[in-house]
Amino acid sequence: MVILRKRVAGLSSSTLERFVLRARRAVRLRGTVNVLITNSSELRSLNRRFRGKDKPTDVLSFPLPLAECAADGRVAGDVAISADIARENAGRLGHTAADEVKILVLHGILHLAGFDHERDHGEMARKEMKLRRQLNLQVALIERSEPGVREVIIGKKDRPPGAKRRTA
Repeated sequence: MVILRKRVAGLSSSTLERFVLRARRAVRLRGTVNVLITNSSELRSLNRRFRGKDKPTDVLSFPLPLAECAADGRVAGDVAISADIARENAGRLGHTAADEVKILVLHGILHLAGFDHERDHGEMARKEMKLRRQLNLQVALIERSEPGVREVIIGKKDRPPGAKRRTA
């Protein structure tokens, strides 16, 4: 399911849903990926709530814990994206905001599939590079060294005790 709370030029819900399906299949991720496109204020709120960091970010990934995923089999997790930061990144990096959102969605889906570029010695970067070529995307998020380009993953360990997973 895709929820566009904030519009992005050149990107409709149906276009993004088709891209999510293609990316999910390319990553071989089972289950639905819910995507929320919203503003920086909401990403800041989610970042503060689930990570204790009071600042906006471009993408947050909420993987379903493996036990729940195996039992449910229908939902892999959620990805939340700031359209505001996506637009800024796109302008700085020279591509469209629609392409930037797709780049962020792919990056989030890789995290939902269990990849972690902070710990995998380049495995996620290699996979993302291969997939962006396959999906006709220009720049992989991991390759960026631009200041202000941020990315995080929210796992079960980052959630406050008793907090429920947010479903887009």
